Amino acid sequence: QVQLAESGGGSVQTGESLRLACVVSGSPYNRWCLTWFRQAPGKGRDAVAEIGSDGVASYAASVKGRFTISQDNSQSTLYLQMNNLKPEDSAIYYCRAKPRRGIFCDGQDYWGQGTQVTVSV
Repeated sequence: QVQLAESGGGSVQTGESLRLACVVSGSPYNRWCLTWFRQAPGKGRDAVAEIGSDGVASYAASVKGRFTISQDNSQSTLYLQMNNLKPEDSAIYYCRAKPRRGIFCDGQDYWGQGTQVTVSV
């Protein structure tokens, strides 16, 4: 069974940067579609960024131009570089894995434990 471990969160001020990492273990990295989500207090869990099966990255409108998703297949790690952070980016950030079936992603979701990001004014 796949396991996901996020790290890199912390407390920063507006305009600063953080880089999150999600290490995938227990299953080959290329068997999974991986997506970064975040959940702010009292709100639902929203997708932030992902790399599609075609290798093209996509982003939520609220983070486009500030966040960059990348991956290191050799290290089985997904990254999220977050620049120019704003207070509204404060949330728990999660990595989600969904089984890759050809060019599609389908099946059970697996989640990491999350990493807290807090951005102060």
